Amino acid sequence: MRKVSRASRAILVLEAPWALDEADAHRTSVLPFIEGIAKLAGDVEVYYTTFYDKSSFHKALDHLCKCRFENAIVYLAAHGFKNKIGDVDIIQALTAIGIQSKSCNITGVLLGSCYVGGYTTEMEVCLEGTHLQWAAGYASTCSWLTGTQIDNALLASMIETDENDFKDREVIVRKLAEAIRPFNGDAVIGEDYKERSVTLRDSLRFVVQQKGSGNRARDVSDEVIEHAYDLEEA
Repeated sequence: MRKVSRASRAILVLEAPWALDEADAHRTSVLPFIEGIAKLAGDVEVYYTTFYDKSSFHKALDHLCKCRFENAIVYLAAHGFKNKIGDVDIIQALTAIGIQSKSCNITGVLLGSCYVGGYTTEMEVCLEGTHLQWAAGYASTCSWLTGTQIDNALLASMIETDENDFKDREVIVRKLAEAIRPFNGDAVIGEDYKERSVTLRDSLRFVVQQKGSGNRARDVSDEVIEHAYDLEEA
């Protein structure tokens, strides 16, 4: 039997086709960016697959979740609208990831989609009782390249987080804040449903559930933004 060699950490990417223009036959993809993050970090493997609907999403997730890692992050990259990531309801997606989280040691979920990050209550509910320690997303639209760059920064920061760090909510908040600090918090990155401009600080949402019995998932968006920008300005 062939000996299998793999890294101890992983980014599990589930991407739906973007079709950013009429000629975009799956030309646009986050994969090259994520592979760059893995090479930068070292000891990180990228596992990648695509999905098209609810059925293929669950098959894709099952396909990726075959190994246990010291730290694994699920990155969902797809168009979002209201509570849908691609054609998958956010509760269905997060519930499925939560079920897989213990066996694979999935510590976090990054929602690289428009709007779905605004559903923080659903994110809190779905993190409860799972092995997931954090989730992040956008409560507005976000241009594709801008969002991918922010996502890269978050993935680069959180893939370096170790087991002891996940026991301290303040440490997790600080790691998330450090990831977004290089970006202008007052820069307009998208729009809300009424086509009003939304800044980065008003769009990004974060939910954290530190390790330990009795700890509950909490919306820490304000804390992350404060650490990233307001404390720096004080």
